Amino acid sequence: MRYANNYRRDFQLATLYSVLNKFFDVLPEVLIGVAVDIVVNGEKSFLAREILGQFGITQTWHQLILLGALNAVIWMGESWFEYLLCLRWRKLAQNLQHDLRLDAYDHVQKLDMAYFENQRTGNLMSVMNEDINQMERFLNGGANQIIQVICSSIMVSTVFFVLQPKLAVIALLPVPAILFGAFWFQKKLAPRYAKVREAAGDVSARLNNNLLGLATIKAFATEEFEKQHIAQASAAYKDANAAAIAVSSAITPVIRMAILAGFTATLVYGGWLTLHNELAVGAYSVLVYLTQRLLWPMTGLAEVADMYQRSMSAIERAMNLIDTKIQISYDGKKLTTSEVKGEIRFENVSFSYADHPTLQNINLTISSGKTVAFVGSTGSGKSTLVKLLLRFYSPQSGQILLDGQASDQINLQDLRRVIGYVAQDSFLTDGTIAENIAYGINNASDEAVYEAARAAEALEFIEKLPLGFATKVGERGQKLSGGQRQRLALARAILKDPPILILDEATSAVDNETEASIQRSLDVISKNRTTIIIAHRLSTIRNADLICVLENGKMTETGTHQTLLQDQGIYAALWKLQTGERTF
Repeated sequence: MRYANNYRRDFQLATLYSVLNKFFDVLPEVLIGVAVDIVVNGEKSFLAREILGQFGITQTWHQLILLGALNAVIWMGESWFEYLLCLRWRKLAQNLQHDLRLDAYDHVQKLDMAYFENQRTGNLMSVMNEDINQMERFLNGGANQIIQVICSSIMVSTVFFVLQPKLAVIALLPVPAILFGAFWFQKKLAPRYAKVREAAGDVSARLNNNLLGLATIKAFATEEFEKQHIAQASAAYKDANAAAIAVSSAITPVIRMAILAGFTATLVYGGWLTLHNELAVGAYSVLVYLTQRLLWPMTGLAEVADMYQRSMSAIERAMNLIDTKIQISYDGKKLTTSEVKGEIRFENVSFSYADHPTLQNINLTISSGKTVAFVGSTGSGKSTLVKLLLRFYSPQSGQILLDGQASDQINLQDLRRVIGYVAQDSFLTDGTIAENIAYGINNASDEAVYEAARAAEALEFIEKLPLGFATKVGERGQKLSGGQRQRLALARAILKDPPILILDEATSAVDNETEASIQRSLDVISKNRTTIIIAHRLSTIRNADLICVLENGKMTETGTHQTLLQDQGIYAALWKLQTGERTF
């Protein structure tokens, strides 16, 4: 309802069209009774006596001609409003679905990285795509059906009570039982469809995982093994659906039995009243047809209840996602690139993943315009330090300051805009070379893109591509080599021209030639900007102003390349291991 409030007029018009469509839909049954009355009573029919007689139209044939014309108008009216209601309800469904999906995606983007450690990408995709699509199914038909069942009940009941109150009471007796049954089944379906949506998310997660890892699956010849995994997830989905179907399939037969009682009562008792001249033949015909018109659509409540519960189970998952609390605030003091000097200070910073300590009491000042490198074994906390600076996570204790301001007091988007980040596995969009270099930068000129590519030494391979800068790189840049992707990521950071540059293992997956070209680029672009480098290859950071060695989350050594070699500590041992050189 919160989302629908933005489309109040669409809801009102859709509801009006549903009501008018049902009004015209009920009238043909009334016309049947009028036609029977005309044929049986001729010039003494109800229509001739009460309405047409005033205009001198009493002949039976003329009455039938007018009735036929009126019937044509009614059917055209019903068809017209059927078109309008379908148009409105479906447009409304698309709008609500669009808004909800955008809100869900926008919210997911704002969640801290810790949230995703316990989530599967495929499951999140299932929520934002398949689950939200379930709302469309209900609004396309279910909402209209509920409105029309209510309208037909009111309209038909009115005709019943006007023509024969006693028969009306008998015919309407099954209605409470039908409604109770529909709601009872709905409650039974709720937990079953919740399991169906969870199982659907599991299937989506497994498929997504396998498609992303297809090269590994092929390399290890585990196609049959992974097929069994998919089969297990699909079987669980099938079984969850079967449990829901066992209940949903029983709704219509149960409701049909209640309808049978009401229809039989009208047929038999109405016939008895007609035989005893307490009910006109035409009125009897109307009531028999209207009983079916009143009760039979209620079998649709079974389908509506099923559709509604499917939709609600899915939408609840989407709403739960949107209700997930955002741990890291986006609000804070505004910051512009021009005012940033680039001094970074870590004060007693500690951080743990769950119960596993990763960083312990880190104290470090990185002066503006200096290049600082972090080295250490895998899991020592190097990348975590950078993620804290980018506020992907918040430290459990201590603080990080940028130019003397606590980073958690700075507007999050502004903080990230002043930092250029090149990751080990850089994300590339399924766009062109130029679009990926200019990613996140509005209105970047072709000249600026070209210069950034040149500075990153990416021109050599770009100009050999069939379409040059207009070449599509494929999903996640799969048409490019690892080194080519890294050069594009570096060109992107160069074009951004940030006061702070972070390189997180940017050369770990490239060959020596590519590493050398990236290193030349770094020597140029790191001048006059604060640069943080995380590296396993010590040759790439030997010219850094300061090198920090992390071990088990603690900073154990700091100094320049030469001083650390002379200290004969962990860094010197790593250098000797990688180069085979003597350290003194």
